[in-house]
Amino acid sequence: MPRTDDPPRHASNPPAAGGLVAGRPDRQRGGATVLLLAMGLVFVVFGTFGAAIVAAGMASQRAAVAADLGALAGAARALDGDAVACASASDLAGRNDGRLVGCHLDGLDVLVTVEVAFTQLPGLTRVAAARARAGPVRG
Repeated sequence: MPRTDDPPRHASNPPAAGGLVAGRPDRQRGGATVLLLAMGLVFVVFGTFGAAIVAAGMASQRAAVAADLGALAGAARALDGDAVACASASDLAGRNDGRLVGCHLDGLDVLVTVEVAFTQLPGLTRVAAARARAGPVRG
């Protein structure tokens, strides 16, 4: 309900520069700007955390792939001994941006553990690990 002491606004009586209406500041001036900035900040925060979750998932997948391929490479050289099999597994894991942290033979099976480092948020580096086992088919 309009106040009776406010002069009516007409096209011929627009508010003065600076948001003054009849000598008083307009209280709603700039409210949309603050709301828009707050909504933008919410989108940035959720986007950042969403990207961090996606980065963790991708690093986990990369670690699993590096471990699987490393185990297969090691199993192909299992007859040559533990050192040769693990060196082959380490080489292939490294080519997939992984670091072999564990490797040993169990008969003709090769068991490997691979870690992949990733940056989840700026200044926060984490490690994703995966294990894999490969060997001959048993019937």
